[in-house]
Amino acid sequence: MKIGLVSQWYPPEGVFIPGNLARQLAERGHEVRVLTTFPSYPHGRVFPGWRQRWRHVEADGPVAVRRVPAYPSHDTSAARRALSHLSFGASSALGGFRWLAGVDVTYVYHPPPTSFAAAAIARLARRTPVVLHVQDLWPESVLGSGMAPTGRAGRALQRGIGALMRTTYRLASAVVVISPAMADLVVARGADPGRVRVVWNWTDDALFRPVPATDAARAALGHRGRCTVMFAGNIGLLQGIETAIRAAAAARERVDLVLVGSGAGEDAARRLAADLGADNVRFVGRRPAEQMAELYAAADWQLVCLRDLPALRGSIPSKLQAALACGAPVIASVGGDAAALVRSAGVGLVAPPGDWRALAARFSVAAAESPATRAELGLRARRVYQERMSLRVGVDQFEDIMSKLAAERGRA
Repeated sequence: MKIGLVSQWYPPEGVFIPGNLARQLAERGHEVRVLTTFPSYPHGRVFPGWRQRWRHVEADGPVAVRRVPAYPSHDTSAARRALSHLSFGASSALGGFRWLAGVDVTYVYHPPPTSFAAAAIARLARRTPVVLHVQDLWPESVLGSGMAPTGRAGRALQRGIGALMRTTYRLASAVVVISPAMADLVVARGADPGRVRVVWNWTDDALFRPVPATDAARAALGHRGRCTVMFAGNIGLLQGIETAIRAAAAARERVDLVLVGSGAGEDAARRLAADLGADNVRFVGRRPAEQMAELYAAADWQLVCLRDLPALRGSIPSKLQAALACGAPVIASVGGDAAALVRSAGVGLVAPPGDWRALAARFSVAAAESPATRAELGLRARRVYQERMSLRVGVDQFEDIMSKLAAERGRA
């Protein structure tokens, strides 16, 4: 097949799913063309060594990549975030018409919904089928982030984004979601049930895998002899980090909470830890991706947490797949499908989202578990990942979806 792939986020940024999918499909013999912008995530600044320009084409191994300019932003300003998304929608629509000409099917990574613009034009002008890969539900994720306006402006924003998403779901030939609960929600918002598929997200299998713990990794986490719970990833506005910090403060005699990463919510998290006197909460900043597997191995448990929002009950945080791929036991302060997965697979402990007292109790239980129990949970976690969520399993499913859509188009 000739496949177009549209995503505002693409390597060398840390959003790896579009890049993994593009390279794997190309290695299977398909011709893949990527439409994206210049790397700026997560700091909202174009990476050093890159300069935005209009006619930029590069090769990512066997994948052809066209980058178009967009306003870079990833801070707490709703206006600047909106400008970033809208500018990519406009530039990708202009630059993508010719770049995506002749493709058999177009894949779109969502969010943001403005990434759909180029594929929508190809759908309307050339009847090119579109696979929409939904990671977050809009407008709920936006409204729940704390950045959206309130009152009349907030209601107008909700109506506008809601109408945009209903149109997007109707235009998409296939809507791929990351959990069963999300499938129900997109159908309720207008997606054709016959076009909705569930494909669990994968992680970067080359980076996240079981490895021995090293002294350097233990030193980086600052081991003090207590149970070490590690949170790895974006410290954003939807993660519910404040719940984890309050829980760790309450369980300060039993656990250390180590946060590996950064994001828009980091400053507030640091202030809260200081206000609570939580000296068992440590911030170690972002670490190179190639170091992460050793850090996972050096910690006793991995923490997955989200805020208690209806829109997040169908979300599966990417750090859950990373933990499972590394064979690490999990403490999950989440609801919905993520909590159900941890419970049913038997890979860790679960607390209701937003309940710091319940999470503190789980921290105490985790600290009391034996190394043999943690090892058994880790082996089970790795097996669950390989059987349900690995890169090979996910790409197999996407290839099947795209092949069927391309064949239907050919018959038509």
